[in-house]
Amino acid sequence: MKAHFQMFAGYNAWANGRLYAASAELSEADYRADLGAYFKSVEGTLNHLMIGDLLWIARFRGQAMPKLPLTDILHDNLPDLTAARKVLDADIVRLIDEMPPDRFGKSFTYRAMTLPGEQSQVLAEALSHFFNHQTHHRGQVHALLSRLGLKAPPLDLLYYQRGSVPEAG
Repeated sequence: MKAHFQMFAGYNAWANGRLYAASAELSEADYRADLGAYFKSVEGTLNHLMIGDLLWIARFRGQAMPKLPLTDILHDNLPDLTAARKVLDADIVRLIDEMPPDRFGKSFTYRAMTLPGEQSQVLAEALSHFFNHQTHHRGQVHALLSRLGLKAPPLDLLYYQRGSVPEAG
């Protein structure tokens, strides 16, 4: 099971690298434009992903959760957000690499932002949500990039697994 989540941690970093490189092609106005997405813009959605990841990582480590609204803009420019994302992605890889194999099947307890009291869940199930959440919102950014006229890069897991990616288009 550990190898499965190590693959997802690597895929997460790979996909984010591709998505952020494509986002760097946007004008400042397009990056910040409210396009009607749930978190409004490319900027809002990428920042939301960072917030969600920080919250879940704190939970996985049994740390106090940062007090961050899900709509905060942590980094108000893409270069700073990109730098922070690279650090965070490396931390996610490290988090999974350092987990003992038997931990994935065990429950852990955390506080949710949307439910009262403590929640308990099997770690593997929470990690599945964690990585699925990232993929979900990357898909939203991918659609926004396409809407803004960019050739959004292929982000399919299968391409990461194969080690080859077709041209964007």
